This record gives sequence, structure tokens and C-alpha cells, in this order.
Amino acid sequence: MTTSMRVSVFLGLSLDGFIASEGGGLEWLDVVHTDPPEDTGYQELMASADVLVLGRSTYDAVIGFPEWPYDGKRLVVVTHRPIEARHGEQRFEGELNELFKQLAQEGHQHVYLDGGDVVRQGLRADKVTDLTLSWLPIVLGSGIALFERGLPERRWRLVSSRAFPSGLMQATYQAR
Repeated sequence: MTTSMRVSVFLGLSLDGFIASEGGGLEWLDVVHTDPPEDTGYQELMASADVLVLGRSTYDAVIGFPEWPYDGKRLVVVTHRPIEARHGEQRFEGELNELFKQLAQEGHQHVYLDGGDVVRQGLRADKVTDLTLSWLPIVLGSGIALFERGLPERRWRLVSSRAFPSGLMQATYQAR
């Protein structure tokens, strides 16, 4: 691990390993909707992150939410296409390693990384320091997979795991 920055991934997956439906939809995540919401640690993670890095598809999904979920956070969108920044988002076109180098030089210490493509780039570049995966009790059958062939072998240390009443199963790993 060459970076001193913490780079966190926090994702929901179907039991068969998909992070989005075939068309990129996330509505299936509501299968564990509870009132009040279960404390999965997401809010705590977001409070500790000082910059968010999202892939374009994830950004496009989030920008359509009724409420902007990232108030007060610096957000960088990794994309080759222009964006219409509505909340101060910044666009980055280039290698993820270069973005991480730039963020570290600017003094950022904790990056939240989201979006299948950028997470896989972070894994390939050996930059992800912690990975929280939450499996939802649903089989999608097809969709966008988190892991793909060709990712380098990497060992992780399980630091916590827990089951929730909704059926959600969560495990947090740290890079070795």
C-alpha cells in the first residue's frame, strides 16, 4: 500500500454479487428498508470522509435523488463526459492514481470511493484500504457485478461482521 490516505468502499450487493441491476438501477436496495433505518455504519463513515469520489454512473443515479445526500462534502466525479455541477461537484478525467495523488497533496486524508468502475480501478491500483460489503437478501440473477475477472489477488483481514434484523449481512475488511 503506497498511499497514506484512507480509501473506503461501502457497498450493498445482492446475494449473487451484483451492485446494480442490469440497467444500473438501485431500487432493489429497498428490500431492507426499515423504519427507523438500521444503523449500518454508513453515516459514521460519511462523517469521517473528507472527499467523495464517484464514478459517472453512480453520480448519474444520485443526481436524480429527491434530496442531495452529500451536502457539505467535496465530491469528485470521475468521467470523460461533461457534468452539469449542481452542488459544487468537480469533474476529473484521468487515472485514479493521479486523482489520489492530487487529493493527498491537497491534504485529504479519507476518501470515500463509490461506483463499480472506480472501485474496481481502486482495487486494481491497490489503493482501497477498507471494504465494507453488505449483502441484501435478494438474488438479482444479472446486473453489474462488483468483482470482475482480472482483478489482482489481494488478501484482506476481516475486522467485523454482523447480521441485521432486516436480513442484511455486513462484513468489513482491511487491506493487508
